[in-house]
Amino acid sequence: MPFTAIDPATGRRIRDYPEMSSGDYARAVAGCQNAFRAWRGTPMEERSRLVGSLAAILCQRREEFAELMTREMGKPVREARAEIEKCATVCEFYAGQAPGYLAPQPVETDARQSFITFQPIGIVFAIMPWNYPFWQVFRFAAPNLMAGNGTLLKHAPNVPGCALAIEGVFREAGFPDDLFRALLIDHERAAELIADPRVRAVTLTGSTVAGKTVAATAAAHVKKSVLELGGNDPCIVLEDADLELATRQCVTSRLINAGQSCIAAKRCIVVEPVLAELRERVVEAMGGATFGDPFDEANRIGPLAREDLRDRLHAQVRASVEAGAALLVGGEVPDRPGWFYPPTVLGGVAPGMPAYEEELFGPVVSIVPVADEREAIAAANDTRYGLGASVFTRDLERGRRIAAEEIDAGNCFVNAFVRSDPQLPFGGVKESGYGRELSLFGIHEFVNVKSVWVD
Repeated sequence: MPFTAIDPATGRRIRDYPEMSSGDYARAVAGCQNAFRAWRGTPMEERSRLVGSLAAILCQRREEFAELMTREMGKPVREARAEIEKCATVCEFYAGQAPGYLAPQPVETDARQSFITFQPIGIVFAIMPWNYPFWQVFRFAAPNLMAGNGTLLKHAPNVPGCALAIEGVFREAGFPDDLFRALLIDHERAAELIADPRVRAVTLTGSTVAGKTVAATAAAHVKKSVLELGGNDPCIVLEDADLELATRQCVTSRLINAGQSCIAAKRCIVVEPVLAELRERVVEAMGGATFGDPFDEANRIGPLAREDLRDRLHAQVRASVEAGAALLVGGEVPDRPGWFYPPTVLGGVAPGMPAYEEELFGPVVSIVPVADEREAIAAANDTRYGLGASVFTRDLERGRRIAAEEIDAGNCFVNAFVRSDPQLPFGGVKESGYGRELSLFGIHEFVNVKSVWVD
């Protein structure tokens, strides 16, 4: 069965890509294992040189890759360019920092000498999503290749061109053949690969449902996994917040990538004293945001990536309205080709509504009214997810306290929307997953942390 790339702005087929044959698949996995055996002994300086060269290629071919991304999943082209630049940044970061992160660490014990060393574990299998089709891959691949591991990728089926283009970048950079391979395979074959003894770990970014399945398969074969799953991120706006800043940050977070981000500000939790003004500001900003052709840089929002995703989002909006939410702007599927959805604001969102309980993957802001800080924190934590959160207040000590001590999430920002940075660990708690990517913590997820004692 072929993998078909479809332009979400038009609904037209771009190209079919054949599924890997059994022979090609077997050769790719065997080739990656052989490449890993050689790569693990490659000096750190050479690893850094090659990973650093990825950044140069990405920058040189930025326009080409941005256009491909926009064609396959609808990201506005200006955002696609920024994504390619961010991929280059993470490659430069690990090329420079990994040697220190992986250096042996001496420990004072009763031994003549004792130390901790960080050794590669083997092939890491990545199952990656379509919403950030380059960034998600490079943020997993750069640290794992610096650590000396081999890498196999199963990308989302609607971005096959991106998957193969990324493989080509590693080949162009001069990495050993088969050390990084993109596999055009189905879910059944992916489950077989997790069970394969040559694969030593698996990382997935995707839905919570997919994460549970992958985690169960990995656990059954005693494989480590890192999961970055869904989110229903709260954005708390307190009575002393800068409302202009809070509005701008909340709306920007919700409109980036047409709202198709796990860490978008999905629930805007607002205390009563500023509710009316904040609601008015958000409605004005969302209602004024333009959507349309993602290659037209005047448009802030492109289409959603697939028709089924657009239809599910609309069903969640309608169900929330039927349950009592107020439709303040948007909320109607436009009569035009492509899988567009307008910027939408729901007011009076409360527990029991899809807009409160579920992840809405699209340009929809859910405004949740609360009485005070205590209720705001309770509402923020009243979710099965725990990926990101933001707090807006002019009292920075108050904001730090809430972010650091009160919110159950892996990433908490004060007076800014949540985003990832190579210098900081990224991941969630509860049904948003476990493990961390990026920073020192990310590169240590898939290494053998080995204790050495010399008497």
